[in-house]
Amino acid sequence: MASGSPSLMWFRKGLRIHDNPALEFACKGSNRLYPVFVIDPHYMEPDPNAFSTGSSRAGLNRIKFLLESLVDLDLNLKKLGSRLLVLKGEPGRVLIHCLKEWNIRKLCFEYDTEPYYQALDTTVKDYAVSAGVEVFSPVSHTLFNPADIIQKNGGKPPLSYQSFVKLAGEPLPPLSNKVSSLPPVGHLGSCEISEVPTVKELGYENVEQGQFSPFKGGESEALKRLTECMEKKEWVANFEKPKGNPSAFLTPETTVLSPYLKFGCLSSRYFYNQIQEVYKTMPKHTSPPVSLVGQLLWRDFFYTVAFGTPNFDRMKGNRICKQIPWQDDEKLLEAWREGRTGFPWIDAIMTQLHKWGWMHHLARHSVACFLTRGDLFIHWEKGRDVFERLLIDSDWAINNGNWLWLSCSSFFYQYNRIYSPISFGKKYDPKGDFIRHFLPVLKDMPKEYIYEPWTAPLSVQTKANCIIGKDYPMPVVSHDSAIKECRRKMGEAYALNKELNGLVSEEDLKNLRRKLDKDQEQEEAAKPKKRFRQQLIG
Repeated sequence: MASGSPSLMWFRKGLRIHDNPALEFACKGSNRLYPVFVIDPHYMEPDPNAFSTGSSRAGLNRIKFLLESLVDLDLNLKKLGSRLLVLKGEPGRVLIHCLKEWNIRKLCFEYDTEPYYQALDTTVKDYAVSAGVEVFSPVSHTLFNPADIIQKNGGKPPLSYQSFVKLAGEPLPPLSNKVSSLPPVGHLGSCEISEVPTVKELGYENVEQGQFSPFKGGESEALKRLTECMEKKEWVANFEKPKGNPSAFLTPETTVLSPYLKFGCLSSRYFYNQIQEVYKTMPKHTSPPVSLVGQLLWRDFFYTVAFGTPNFDRMKGNRICKQIPWQDDEKLLEAWREGRTGFPWIDAIMTQLHKWGWMHHLARHSVACFLTRGDLFIHWEKGRDVFERLLIDSDWAINNGNWLWLSCSSFFYQYNRIYSPISFGKKYDPKGDFIRHFLPVLKDMPKEYIYEPWTAPLSVQTKANCIIGKDYPMPVVSHDSAIKECRRKMGEAYALNKELNGLVSEEDLKNLRRKLDKDQEQEEAAKPKKRFRQQLIG
């Protein structure tokens, strides 16, 4: 390759300057650098049919977070003598056009394990190689290369966290050199370049400021958050994942760095490195899997399993997923999604998700368990779709991995252990401040009834200006009977999976569903008789 030829840095995730091997390589021996981001219409264009404001793929909170991250990246590039070139269209086509138009000799972009990007990257790479363009696509979104771990494990992904950690070892350190300047942008030719669009310019009209997440996107924000977090040395050293208060919302009891890791505004290697520096100054610290380092390893674990498992994002054809005859009930799904289940703890969390695009990990556990194996017995894929759309930190591998886990479809199989939609939140927030904040309709309900407002006497409901069944819904299920029903169904599904060694067909599931429905009908029919017997005995 001739010295001083033009290179293209294609940003997708990895929206940062620090610890960015693709950017560093793009600058080497290049006299011109084209930093490009392509606005993908299927990710950004408004979809009027979606259940919340946003595109067909993402809610508005995440789109806004991405735009803020791009504005910040542009500012940081400008400080180094460059700028972000924003183009619009199908990324593959746009990129190939740019490679031709600017006579690019070197194409650099961060490797991505998601199926969507795997397909896209193959198209772009194939063209680049045929045109004699050098391609450099390093793994820098995760601590480790998932392909290396799978190879070490004999071609299969490790299916437990412990086996993953044993194989992984120590990650490579982040790039130590700070970027002080970048080659200038070359002539733009006929490529249509724009500035980073605003939410309004993308077609989202009538959106009020107050509707957005309190978390702002961008590398600058990520590094500021990281610094503030690392200054609390004792907190960092004593961090334990199962602990932490899911109802703390004004100051969340967690780092809230997940959205910055998701978009690559923060390098996971740099984060890992910073935690280790804090550990060196402390007499003792927690260990994986519960420590802060443990959380980064969990992230890599899910990335590795997701990368090595065909159909990881669905039940059917997924060899590590139990086949369960989930029920299909649009009304129940909608009540859960819109925060109208009649269980204030669940509804407050779902309202926070809609408003902020974020909630504490234990809050996520509560609502995911409630939707699937806890109360409603609805397919985890349906819940996954809602999270995928609304979370600002929605990450393909981690979102699917967590739903598989929380529905007891994979990784975790103690389906009898259920998060109560009543007592779990009460343990952290006995006064119900979290509920009062996100469900103002219940703000005057006395604390004795805030988690179960349907049990409040009518006089109390009247005084609180909240009549249950009118101002706030009645519970969509009776938790006590729903939990029994779910356990019975999970037990039968597990038995079938064991009997057929996991090779459960569509027909087998249909038959089990019929049997479960029939058992439920018989159970319902027997109830009046039972009550009558009890009255006679009484």
